[in-house]
Amino acid sequence: MLVLRSALTRALASRTLAPQMCSSFATGPRQYDGIFYEFRSYYLKPSKMNEFLENFEKNAHLRTAHSELVGYWSVEFGGRMNTVFHIWKYDNFAHRTEVRKALAKDKEWQEQFLIPNLALIDKQESEITYLVPWCKLEKPPKEGVYELATFQMKPGGPALWGDAFKRAVHAHVNLGYTKLVGVFHTEYGALNRVRESVNYLVSQQNMLLIPTSFSPLK
Repeated sequence: MLVLRSALTRALASRTLAPQMCSSFATGPRQYDGIFYEFRSYYLKPSKMNEFLENFEKNAHLRTAHSELVGYWSVEFGGRMNTVFHIWKYDNFAHRTEVRKALAKDKEWQEQFLIPNLALIDKQESEITYLVPWCKLEKPPKEGVYELATFQMKPGGPALWGDAFKRAVHAHVNLGYTKLVGVFHTEYGALNRVRESVNYLVSQQNMLLIPTSFSPLK
C-alpha cells in the first residue's frame, strides 16, 4: 500500500534563487534530508492512454538514464480516468535541477518521446515528498495492485498528530492483508494531509493503482 501524507500549512512566498541554492528549496529541517521523491500525475486525453503508455515503454530507458524511476501506475479506481501516476527519486534538489537540464538537452528523449507525446497530455501535476523518518521504501514480496491513500488533516503538523498517525498506520499494516510500500510527507504540492483520529481528519481519499509492465514496483 502506498500512503501519501502531508503536514504543512499553505503559504505563498516569493524566493529569488541563485544557482548554488538549488539544493535548499526545502524548508526547516527538510533541507538537510537530501533524498526526496517526486510524485507526478499525468491526466491524458480520452482514448490516448494506451498510446501514451506504449510510447513511454519504448522510450523509458531514455528517461531512466537520467534518474531513478520508483514506480509507474495507471489509475483504475478512485481518481480521474485516463491518469498515470509515477514516482521519481532524487538525491537532492540540485540533483533534480541537473536532471531537468540534461533532459532538456537530450535530443533523443525530446524527439522520440517528449515532443510527439505532449499532445496526448491534458494536464500535469507534481508534488515533492519525503519519506517520514520512521518508514523506509519497501518492495512488496509479490506482484499486485497498489492503493494510494491520501489523508487531509487540519493544520498543526506532526507535533499535533504524528504519534497517533504512526500508530494508526502500523495497526492497519499489522492486519496482514496489505504491504506498506512507503509513507510520504509532502513538502511542495497539496498540503495538510494525513490520518488517525477524527479529531484531526478533514477528509480522505484513496486510489487503486495498476502497475505498468515497465514499472519497477509491480
